[in-house]
Amino acid sequence: MAMIDVQDVRKAYGGRTVLDGVSFTVEPGEIFGILGPNGAGKTTTVECIGGLRRRDGGRICVAGMDPADEGTAFREAVGIQLQESRLPDKQTVREALELYSAFYARPRDWRELVARLDLAGQQDAAYATLSGGQKQRLSVALALIGNPRVAILDELTTGLDPAARREVWGLLEDLRGTGVTLLLVSHFMEEAERLCDRVAVIDAGRVVALDTPEGLAASVQTDQRMTFEPSRPVDPDLLRLLPEVHTATEQGSRLVVTGTDDVTAAVVIALHGHGIAVHRLRVDQPRLDDAFVALTHEDEEAHR
Repeated sequence: MAMIDVQDVRKAYGGRTVLDGVSFTVEPGEIFGILGPNGAGKTTTVECIGGLRRRDGGRICVAGMDPADEGTAFREAVGIQLQESRLPDKQTVREALELYSAFYARPRDWRELVARLDLAGQQDAAYATLSGGQKQRLSVALALIGNPRVAILDELTTGLDPAARREVWGLLEDLRGTGVTLLLVSHFMEEAERLCDRVAVIDAGRVVALDTPEGLAASVQTDQRMTFEPSRPVDPDLLRLLPEVHTATEQGSRLVVTGTDDVTAAVVIALHGHGIAVHRLRVDQPRLDDAFVALTHEDEEAHR
């Protein structure tokens, strides 16, 4: 049975449709990502799943329970980190974690979370004195402190520096091995590529694509791009004659070539035949962000 089952969920505000039949399932222990442009309906989706907002139609089942009928069992099973949250200004990090620990029958050791999220030096700091990144790390800790079966994390690494972001990623990867199901809303494509088993792209309140990050990237019809320095000058026209090559341009001492999936091998072989070696080669494959741009742009065009 799916840990999260969302079927034909609909939501409107003042006559404006925000969710227009959103459907997907998340398996137990999966890290599932939700991507989409601003205003696409991502936050409304996870708020309905987390029981923070009532849907207008459709069905949601989380850990065998309907969020609309939430009770103690639901709150024990689900942890939520919202995109925007706030604690009392004078409450310390320690006080917040001890308080939230008391809400659960079997809480996680908050000291371990503090250490993993680099908050040990702020245990006695008041919430108002924390930096934006520290507040975000505390929010993540509060979402995980109840040892939830499902953790909903909305833009969890916004405001974190690269080192702190990777530390949070490491914590989530550790959680994968404990069986926790993670629902992750993100704007960081690198984050989704590294963490997510599957991702759903939501645009204009609808799921426009659902696949693994690799599968979505592979679905984009984007040229492969290679950049390199030849061992001696090369006329780009020599490469433009190759059927695998679409474009070839000079950028100072480097050549930038785009083409089919076989373009790298074709160029290297052709240059070798002319006694030219390829140095400092870089090959760029289609990435998740290419798929994201293509999918949301196509959906935008379809609605015009």
